[in-house]
Amino acid sequence: MEIPAGYGVVLTTAANVQEAKAIANALVEAKLAACVSILPIHSVYTWEGEINAEDEWQLLIKTDLAQFPTVEAKIREMHSYVVPEVIALPILAGSQPYLQWISEQMKVEQ
Repeated sequence: MEIPAGYGVVLTTAANVQEAKAIANALVEAKLAACVSILPIHSVYTWEGEINAEDEWQLLIKTDLAQFPTVEAKIREMHSYVVPEVIALPILAGSQPYLQWISEQMKVEQ
């Protein structure tokens, strides 16, 4: 099994589906992500000393982690939260055709 170098999933949540779709579209259009999956979730968290429970939208951003600083900057630029979740998880193994597809989607055409 070949271990993929540099591929990963970046996670962020959005307050509403419109914000989630806007972030997803911007990342894919800029070739910062090959694909962004958007899922409804319910989050329980502490913010400013109080426990909160909110419905949110989880974005699963498939990308080359070499792009993480730019992905993070784009998310922070577009996000409504003061401190948005932006974390990256490396892909330790994956289908070679799928990983190749990620690579092809992120190539900027000259």
